Amino acid sequence: MTSVRSARAAFPDATDKGIPSAASVRWALAGLCLSMLLSSLGTSIANVALPALAQMFAAPFQQVQWVVIAYLLTITILIVSVGRLGDIAGRRRVLLAGLMVFTAASALCGLAPSLWWLIAARAAQGLGAAVLMALTMAFVGETVPRERTGSAIGLLGTMSAIGTALGPSLGGVLIAWLGWRAVFLVNIPLGLLAFFLAHRFLPVDRETPRTGRPGFDALGTLLLAGTLAAYALAMTMGRGHFGALNAALLIAALAGAVLFVFTEAKVASPLIRLAAFCNAAFSAGLAANALVSTVMMATLVVSPFYLSRALGLDAALVGLVMSIGPIVSALSGAPAGRLVDRLGAPFVVIAGLIGMALGAVALSVLPAMFGVSGYIAAIVVLTPGYQLFQTANNTAAMMDVPADRRGVVSGLLSLSRNLGLITGASVIGAVFAFAAMTADITTARPEAVASGMQVTFAVAAALTAVAIIIAAGGRALAMRPSPRGDGPV
Repeated sequence: MTSVRSARAAFPDATDKGIPSAASVRWALAGLCLSMLLSSLGTSIANVALPALAQMFAAPFQQVQWVVIAYLLTITILIVSVGRLGDIAGRRRVLLAGLMVFTAASALCGLAPSLWWLIAARAAQGLGAAVLMALTMAFVGETVPRERTGSAIGLLGTMSAIGTALGPSLGGVLIAWLGWRAVFLVNIPLGLLAFFLAHRFLPVDRETPRTGRPGFDALGTLLLAGTLAAYALAMTMGRGHFGALNAALLIAALAGAVLFVFTEAKVASPLIRLAAFCNAAFSAGLAANALVSTVMMATLVVSPFYLSRALGLDAALVGLVMSIGPIVSALSGAPAGRLVDRLGAPFVVIAGLIGMALGAVALSVLPAMFGVSGYIAAIVVLTPGYQLFQTANNTAAMMDVPADRRGVVSGLLSLSRNLGLITGASVIGAVFAFAAMTADITTARPEAVASGMQVTFAVAAALTAVAIIIAAGGRALAMRPSPRGDGPV
């Protein structure tokens, strides 16, 4: 009788056997999928509005781009902290709060009377998005059976890819019909629907005695936020030129990291348990995740220049060709999850990385031989490999995590991905410019851009090979018996 009551309390539509009904699980997953869609849509939909915003507010591009940077920077800074807050205060209530913040901030974005109002509202929207990204994956262990974990995580990956692919086209239509404000106001009905589904169908938080509840590591949170902010700014400021300010920010980030490690070793309830990184498989998964994200950023940094300047495509065709990657990613997410459930996460991680390496090699060779068709063929190889890796790596990291640490582990996975993207935007851009032998890639000759493309994706293939070594090595070390028994949390 107690188990029946607890199940009914957790899931409003629980059956009389104490097991959540299939309908409850489906609607709970629908709420999580919509939350993931909102956070990824918020990343991609604003980019297409930048020209309209520059015209509306009579501002230079260097100021307008902070509409995008503020959102991404806030997510990067806070995603681990909000994940840990969900573990302590209750993931359901923190997710609902995140949905409220995201929806309200979207309204403020749409009503913004000035550019700096809009940038501040986008930072608040990033706070809500950080909650959504950190906690949606953490809920998988509470909403689906263990044997379907890979399928559920693959489904969330599909929704993330759909949000990324849908953003530019949906944003363009909304701006053409209703103006730039609609790009942000469209989130309001979607956010309200996600809030309803989460409130109605997600399992309620288990109440724990206040005396037994771990404290929130405020000092560690501040140190980590400052460290990540300094690093992200070092990688994004300077318009492609690494100067004294970038070096100072990197030094500040290094000092902040040292202080953070020292603090976490001393506090009773740390934000991140340092012992977690003694688990070889978990640490290898985070490192491989960052490298893979760096490689994927190469397709976003290099492809537009190659397609337009080397192949001579107009803007519409560039957008169409570049949408193929996210579409393939969306289509391959669910099958990737089923493969993980059937074959096991470790095998699929390596298979995905091998597919990515082959795709990167193809991108360095096929476009030069076959033009647009060669580029598309290479993307069709690279993108499913990425989806296989992402789904399997996330599943492996989340599979055996205790319930009270799922939020912070999910946040660490998202953080490693974001740091890879931020680093890739800077490093891959520098490699591309160096290989093209020009300081300004926008004026480079077509042959120089083509040469830069080949070298950049050769480097990307090498990075993927390093990720394969790291993943395989981490798995091999994890198979050895450990007297300490360190887990991923």
